[in-house]
Amino acid sequence: MDRSKKILLATLATFVLLAAGGCGGERAGRAPVLRFSAIPDDNTTELNRKFAPVATYLAENLGVAVKYVPSSDYGASVEMFKNDDIQLAWFGGLTGVQARQAVPGAHAVVQGAEDPAFYSYFIANVSSGLEPSAAFPVAIADHPFTFGSPRSTSGRLMPEYFIRRHGGKSPREFFRLPFGFSGSHDKTIEAVASGAYEVGAVSHTTFDAWAAAGRVDTSKVRVIWRTPVYADYNFTVRPGLDATFGEGFTERLREALLAMSDPKLLRAFRRSALIPADDAEYAAILDVARKLRMAR
Repeated sequence: MDRSKKILLATLATFVLLAAGGCGGERAGRAPVLRFSAIPDDNTTELNRKFAPVATYLAENLGVAVKYVPSSDYGASVEMFKNDDIQLAWFGGLTGVQARQAVPGAHAVVQGAEDPAFYSYFIANVSSGLEPSAAFPVAIADHPFTFGSPRSTSGRLMPEYFIRRHGGKSPREFFRLPFGFSGSHDKTIEAVASGAYEVGAVSHTTFDAWAAAGRVDTSKVRVIWRTPVYADYNFTVRPGLDATFGEGFTERLREALLAMSDPKLLRAFRRSALIPADDAEYAAILDVARKLRMAR
């Protein structure tokens, strides 16, 4: 190859490298985006409708781009948080504990006003013959039963804990018929209403919201037992947000969440207000999860 061709090729190679560097610089110069998600305790369409306005609210108050990222299931929301695909998440008590264990330095910062004293319902199709009771309904052992998601605090973890506590056995030993997992609170309500399962465990906020909206026929599905209270949902943030978005950003984010007062926005969480949260409030959830081998 003669000298002129070598010079031409070298020039072209340099141009390509400079162009590539320019593209990389443009990508690196893009403004960061705060991505958040929520455990999918409702159908995807409903979740997108509810949380898109929350993203808009945060963007306007924080002055950064904010995007809601839907999650396919409870486990996926924890994985997204672990992998930094999202930096903020509205978790249940169990998924919040699991996420904070997976990401050292992550913390619960905000919870719903109702969350320090959350509870589950056991609901039953009236055809089951089960009646409301203040005592744990041991008769559910003879009826087809469904939990919600396997990683749901109010739809699985705490209901299973109370079954073990009052029934003295694991669900596999306690129930005389096969039990199932519907996947979410709304599906549990639908399964019990249709008779696919006669009894189910569900978040009280979801069932009460459905009943108030006329989405469930309470003459056919009724609450037969209410669990004792426990801590549940919370907003958990990843560490390092100040380095990405500027000094003090994590505290500004917490304050923006606490200042959320529009009932339309709070309706996305089925909460009357958002209040401060602390990791220590979920110590009991972590203890139960460890006993049930659902956390380290």
